[in-house]
Amino acid sequence: MISLAAPRSAAPQASFASTLDPSADLARRAAVADAFEAELTRLYGKQFPALYRYLDRTLGDSQLATDIAQEAFIRLFDRGSMPDEPVAWLITVVNNLVRDDYRRTGRRLRLLEGAGYNVGHSASTPDASMQMDQQERRAQVHAALNHLNARDRQALLLRHSGYSYREVAVALGITETSVGTILLRAGALFREVYEELHGKPD
Repeated sequence: MISLAAPRSAAPQASFASTLDPSADLARRAAVADAFEAELTRLYGKQFPALYRYLDRTLGDSQLATDIAQEAFIRLFDRGSMPDEPVAWLITVVNNLVRDDYRRTGRRLRLLEGAGYNVGHSASTPDASMQMDQQERRAQVHAALNHLNARDRQALLLRHSGYSYREVAVALGITETSVGTILLRAGALFREVYEELHGKPD
């Protein structure tokens, strides 16, 4: 009598069993984690300076710029895998963190002022005059930047922080070919507003 049952093969079972080997699975996960951490370290070394410059120019506060840039990389580490566009992902995260900080700071200042506290800053360091000059210049730049729409302002700050046209385009969700036009228009408007508000720079 001829049997119609398919012959059994031990090879597939052995191969399937090997995929269930816990040590093989752990080794694979460890290799993926090591590759991710190596890529994250490389990205940090390459992108942190530009991200910091962008935040410093946006915020006018070097310590806060450092904190937010570091927080973005911590969030990327917690994510556990690289996004398709890591630079754009980081810029989106820091922009969201900046918005959150503005909201928190604004609420805190309103509460303090409502309670009668003086929230101004007094200078007490030997080089206070130089610091005040720098703060005044930063305030003037920010005042002019605030006359630009958010996209043009971010494009200008990203480009002046060292990002390429492609990185600016991906971060802002615009075409690479439009970046040059946006930068030209934003730069011209910034200069016009700055001079109108503060006169020609020295």
